[in-house]
Amino acid sequence: MTSSAPGSHEFTVTGSELLLQSPILAVRRDRVIMPGGAEKTREVVEHFGAVAVAAVDEAGNVALLRQYRHSVGTRLTEIPAGLLDIVDEDPLVGAKRELVEEAGLEAADWSVLADLVTSPGFCDEACRIYLATGLREVERPVAEGDEETDLTLDWVPLAEARARVLRGEISNSIAVAGIFAASEVVERGGDARPAEAGFPLRPTALARRRQDAGARPDMKQI
Repeated sequence: MTSSAPGSHEFTVTGSELLLQSPILAVRRDRVIMPGGAEKTREVVEHFGAVAVAAVDEAGNVALLRQYRHSVGTRLTEIPAGLLDIVDEDPLVGAKRELVEEAGLEAADWSVLADLVTSPGFCDEACRIYLATGLREVERPVAEGDEETDLTLDWVPLAEARARVLRGEISNSIAVAGIFAASEVVERGGDARPAEAGFPLRPTALARRRQDAGARPDMKQI
């Protein structure tokens, strides 16, 4: 079969099989028609999608968390973030919840900084990063029985946060993107998107499967 011109091939999926399910992800194997007509398999980690918040105070400090991540076996510096694992939850509502739960903060003003596809080589996870300003402290709910019971919160000037990225001290990709995007908006007058902007990259495969199986409202139920 003759290959199509570069950039014009339709990567048709001829079949899929579910390999694994766990509360926060699933793995499937797709059969895909490649340029030239060959059929290849591709494994995809399905994800609910996520939201994250670069919370910046009036002095230009960003809220940074230190949290243990078992996949890499160490604590990472991050911005508040969490899964979109509630049926039909608006991303902004999820972001507001995570800011309260992880940082004990509410914000008067919200906008969209960036949408990230975090690991497109094998995973459909997309994360929307918000900028939150006009902050006030609120009571943080008590976390029980997971990594969040051990997290710490620190306020760091945006310039210092950028320097920590360049020194290799901040390696969480969502935090890196959030810090630099927030700096562009807060310090250089960049234009963030409205908080209600559409999120077309939000994953749907895992959420649709869980909803079809009756997992409501918490889609982590399997």
